[in-house]
Amino acid sequence: MQIQIVAVGKLKEAYLVQGIAEYTKRLGPYAKLQIVEVPDEKAPETMSPAEERQVREREGERILAALRPDTFVVALAIDGKALSSEELASRLQELATYGRSQVAFVIGGSLGLAPAVLTRAELKLSFGRMTLPHQLMRLVLVEQVYRAMKIMRGEPYHK
Repeated sequence: MQIQIVAVGKLKEAYLVQGIAEYTKRLGPYAKLQIVEVPDEKAPETMSPAEERQVREREGERILAALRPDTFVVALAIDGKALSSEELASRLQELATYGRSQVAFVIGGSLGLAPAVLTRAELKLSFGRMTLPHQLMRLVLVEQVYRAMKIMRGEPYHK
């Protein structure tokens, strides 16, 4: 399985970089993981709704450019579908079984995802109703993908 994470912005905090590197290493025997960082737009604290929309659209164009046409796209969105770890594993297994082994998870910037990205997504996935920093979300996502792979193989992993 080929897993791609397309994320807006550059990861800065060393502890997050280290955590993601650890789970990327653990994922090695199960899947090929590629993380693509697309540049974020400058977003001052106070913007009009039109300016916010423009920021999302520009970031969205970069995200869409990073996706291959045959990739199954999962957009991380607060209003998406909440899945348990087992349900995520089942969904990934189903995709692999039916020849959709290229999966991209998309993490938006601080203002969220552009409508065009949400339209391109075949699944909107929520990790809960709380807002998480998008940089921290990368670590949480990589860990959950690793957990899903362990579940798919029937291998033990701490609960």
